[in-house]
Amino acid sequence: MSRALLALSSLALLATPAVSATYSAHIATHPESERIITRDIAWTCGADGCVGSTANSRPLVLCQLLAKKTGRIDVFAVDGRPIAAAELERCNAAARPDTSKALANAR
Repeated sequence: MSRALLALSSLALLATPAVSATYSAHIATHPESERIITRDIAWTCGADGCVGSTANSRPLVLCQLLAKKTGRIDVFAVDGRPIAAAELERCNAAARPDTSKALANAR
């Protein structure tokens, strides 16, 4: 009897879907698009930043991929909890350069 219960419990664990996390980002400059697709997530962006959900990646990787497309990120959060300052700094190292300042200086 206990073997049958153990087998049933094991099957139930295998059938449990992966839980996805919700990610949010406040971008330093407003994104050019309302929808941004990166490798593991589709972001929906608005005036308050970008939001997306996935179970397939690490927060730092998601942050870096978004920063490459949008530029500097001021806050990056996982399920409402901001990532550490050191991680955000590593994320922003991958950020697309801010060309608006370069254009202003060129004039």
